[in-house]
This record gives sequence, structure tokens and C-alpha cells, in this order.
Amino acid sequence: MRAGSADGADRPNASEAPEGVGSDIFGELARMVAALSEVQGLRSFTLPYPGLAQRALDHTVMRCLNAGEAPPRSLPELWEWCRTRPSDDPLFAVPSSLVSPGTTLVHRVGRMPTRSCLEVASHGPDGGVAAHARALLGDLHARSGTEERYRQCRAFLARHPVVHQQDRFAPGWNRAVWSRVKNLYGPLPEFLLVDGDFLYCPSCRLPALPRDGAVPGPSGTGAEVWCEGEDCPRDAPPQLIREPDQAWILQRSLRWYLVLPHRTDEAARETLERAGVAYETLPGLLPSYRLRDTGPRIVDIQAYDRLQPALLAAHLTDNTPLADRTLVVVPDALAGRDGYRQAFTDALPALLRDRLVLTTPMDLVPDLGQARREEKDDA
Repeated sequence: MRAGSADGADRPNASEAPEGVGSDIFGELARMVAALSEVQGLRSFTLPYPGLAQRALDHTVMRCLNAGEAPPRSLPELWEWCRTRPSDDPLFAVPSSLVSPGTTLVHRVGRMPTRSCLEVASHGPDGGVAAHARALLGDLHARSGTEERYRQCRAFLARHPVVHQQDRFAPGWNRAVWSRVKNLYGPLPEFLLVDGDFLYCPSCRLPALPRDGAVPGPSGTGAEVWCEGEDCPRDAPPQLIREPDQAWILQRSLRWYLVLPHRTDEAARETLERAGVAYETLPGLLPSYRLRDTGPRIVDIQAYDRLQPALLAAHLTDNTPLADRTLVVVPDALAGRDGYRQAFTDALPALLRDRLVLTTPMDLVPDLGQARREEKDDA
């Protein structure tokens, strides 16, 4: 695992923290969990294990033997390790400047990859889940033909992580858009079903699973239910789809990469519109915006929903926006976490700290005003 850019000796790394064998194994395990979690019957793997799983198991065993610890004896046991052993466990010792202490790769309730796992896996050498999502969106962009048609398709995907057969007969259904995006959906997988039903979170509309494997009752709104959004406020139990064979689900990489930040993106645009701030949508795979009437300086806005601030900083370092200043909008709840803002800033190269400003939908207009005042002072 390495933060920062790998190309160009003149670009500083997003993190100068030392990395060891344990940290590398943590990244390898993240990629393994992300890949294997799409396999049916995950908890009942039998020999021979898939190649990437066997390599991860072998490397973990060697690490344990070198550290004088009892190693995991099987892939199911290794999966349980990924649920209980955090990033700051002495076996991994991942620097806190790269991944927040206490980060685990498998969710303790849902027993599915955590969002942090997908972020760590996407920070790997092949780009992981994020690279897969970019490839899918790139193909959709090419097939759409025009930016406007692509934006329509992208908006549909962000608003419809799950599509039911009945949706296709609802008012406003766009058959042309569906024809372009339907190949990005697939059947609801068995491992996301509970007693033959599919559950989804009423807040993020992403898949949900209860701790005990049974459909929760009317009070099942708390920590005993996992959803892919993980931190969603829920004042209602998960919603049910009782005919899962009549529904299709968006590929997971797009649920994480596109659907998750959609609420933050919408909130940012609503904030700008209420304040009367003019902007235009920029071309590209993900939504981004350029503010108008900013004088000679270019000011852009991008929305993200990432749990690991240092990895977000590393991503932006490797893909430095061309604008003079980019307001990086994240959910208010994330930015309010202890140390989140500081970890993001510390992980940025010094040359980018004035160009990349972390903000939230609530703080977007005040931060924009502050940026404009600084520009006038510089002039």
C-alpha cells in the first residue's frame, strides 16, 4: 500500500509513512476480500482455493510464523481474521497516516467487505474496484455518443441501484436510457438474500443484511443490520423485495463508486442553487462542476464519500485536478469525525494543500466565499 503518485520524481508522495510487510499483507487481504465477496457460497470454500486467496493465505501464514503467532488454518478462518483483526493489529501495523486505526476489512455484522476494504483494495496496484467502475463508465460513455445522453445514464444509475420489473411500467420510465444501462445490472445474488427475500436500506437503497440471517421485525433499525452504506441513519427497518427474481442489481463497483457519493453530490448542487451560485457540469466519468463568475481563477467542485481521508488525498494527488482550486465535498458526518480533515490535509503534498480544499454541503458556500476573499487579497 502506497499513498501518493508513482509517476514522476518531482511529485511528492501523499504519505511518507514507512511501510512494512504487515501493511502490504493488509492491502493484499483487502484485494482478496473484495474479489472473493462476489463469489456465491463464500463461507463454504473448499480446496483448492482460488489463486489469489491461496497466495494471501500463504503470505499471512508466513507473517504469523515470523511474528511467533498461530496462523489461520483455512480460508474461512482467514476471512474471520479479516472481520476481527484491525489495521493497527501488531500483525499488520498499518500506519495511522494511511488507514484509520481500528479499520477492518470484513464487516462484523454483514460479513461483507467494509467500505474501507474497497477503498484499500482500490489503492492497490491494479486500481481494484475503482478501476473496474471507471472501465464500466468509460464504456457507457463511449456507447452513449453524447455528453447529455451519458449524464442521463449516469443519473439513472446513481438513483437506481436496484431495478424491479414493476419499475419499467412506472410513469417517467426512460426506455432509451434503460437500453443503454441494463447490461450494468445483474440478478440479485444468493448471498444477499435473507429467507428468500432481498433487503435494502431505506436511506441509501443499497443491500442490507441482518446479523442473525433473519428478516428483522419493525424495530430492526439499529446496529444489528448492515447495509453497504454502513453509516446510514435509519429510522425505519430495511425494505423488502419479496420477488428477488423480478429485480436486478447494479454492479457493486458502481454502487460504491457512483451511488454512494450521489447524495453528497445532490446536496452540494442544492446548496449552490439555493445560494444563487452559477455553475456548469463538466464532461467526465463522474459528476464535477465548474463555478462561473470566479474571475481569472478556475474553481471546480467534486463530491466524494470516502471513509479513509488519507486514501482520498492519495487519489486526488494521483489525479490532480487542473483547476486553480477544487472544493472536495464530502458528507458532513464524515468531515466531522475526529481527525478526518487533518488526516486529509496531512496526506496531501504541500503544493496541493491550497488547491484542494475539503468541505461539506453545509460549508460549501462559506468556504467558497473564503476562497474568493483570499483571491482578492492575493490580487
